[in-house]
This record gives sequence, structure tokens and C-alpha cells, in this order.
Amino acid sequence: MNKEDQNTTKPTPSPSEKARVKLKVCGMKYQDNIEQVAATQPDYLGFIFYNKSVRNFDLEYIPEVSKNIKKTGVFVDAEIDEVIKNIHLHHLHAVQLHGNESTDYCKKLKSYDIEIIKAFSVDYNFNFDDLKPYETVCNYYLFDTKGRLAGGNGYTFDWSLLKNYPSTKPYFLSGGIGIEEIENVLSFLHRQESKYCYALDVNSKFETDPGLKNIELLKEFKDHVITKEEQLK
Repeated sequence: MNKEDQNTTKPTPSPSEKARVKLKVCGMKYQDNIEQVAATQPDYLGFIFYNKSVRNFDLEYIPEVSKNIKKTGVFVDAEIDEVIKNIHLHHLHAVQLHGNESTDYCKKLKSYDIEIIKAFSVDYNFNFDDLKPYETVCNYYLFDTKGRLAGGNGYTFDWSLLKNYPSTKPYFLSGGIGIEEIENVLSFLHRQESKYCYALDVNSKFETDPGLKNIELLKEFKDHVITKEEQLK
């Protein structure tokens, strides 16, 4: 992706014309499990580089996965040199910034030909005006549930708050999405507030242990949500 693409906000099609919603599986940690999840063909795989997380990725290298899967490094207020080092070491396609990273921080990463996903923690007090400074310095927003942890709190926020979304920038929906949320997710994807929903981000609700994903649950979710939505287009 070149700089011109990163700086340009493209109009988002109506829900009936919109491409199928993408799937990101985050918090990957174990080699065999990474390969098993990759075989289900999500669009993004997330690797957390944050040593305070129980899902901190500490393998020497990310295993080889399909070129169609975007390897995403998740960072929380990391030194920018650390982010750049991991971009090169693991051949990352995207970085997800889950802390209080500044707009200047995002700008510095833009030159590395990588997607930038800026995460925001949402509750009833969230001010969507906080997005404005980031409009030209990231490719996507990610909305997660505000809680005790920087991410992975395991419960959803009130998605109806996205009725107040003021931007046209595509976003990732995150926070406590699991099998039990399938009907709510499908309902959300057919409401106006999902117009700019680019991807669903899943993590803890699909785990048997932190970082270890249940493959059958992921397949079930993908079949009932991602594949079903694609068939309806």
C-alpha cells in the first residue's frame, strides 16, 4: 500500500453492496495452533507483543501462513523502534496500536508500507471526537470494550453507540465476540451502524487456554457469520 492510498479515505458502499466482513483472530501464541487457525483462512492473524499480556507472543518467528492472511502485530505504548524491529523480523502486514499512541507516532510508522489500525476503548462516555486527529494517520480504527485490561476483557460494549460514528473510515469491531454472539453479530451487520464495519476481531471467547484457540468454534463462527454474509451479497 502506498502513501497516497493510506491518506485517502474511500467512500464506503451501502450495506447491500459492501464486501463481506473480514475476520481477524487475535492473541495467537502457539505454533501448532497458529497453523491450525491459519488453515481456517481468516483474513488477519493477531500477535500480541506486550509482556503484560498472558497472550504475549514469544516464539522466535511467526510460522509461515498463507499470503492471503495479514500478520498483525499488536502493541501497547511500545517504543517505536521495537515496533519497527518486529515489523521487519516477522514480516508484519499490519500493526494494531492499542495504547495512547500519538498521531506523530502513527505518522512515523506510515513509511513502512504497512496497515495501521488504531484501537480505541469504548464505553458510554466515549467521545467520538477523539478520532478526528487520527483520520489521516491510520488505515482503520478498532473499537474494543473499555475495561481493566488494554484489550481482551471478554465482554462486548453496546454496539448501538456506533450510531454516533462520525467518520467514513472502515473499522474493526472487537470485544467479547463469541459463539453466543452470533445472532447479535448478524443483526448488527444488517443495521445502519455497521455501514463502515470492515472486520470482526475475535479472541478470548474462542480459547481453551489463553492464546490457544478452539478450531471447531472458529469454524462454526466463520460458517455462520462470515460465509453466510458472503452468500447473501
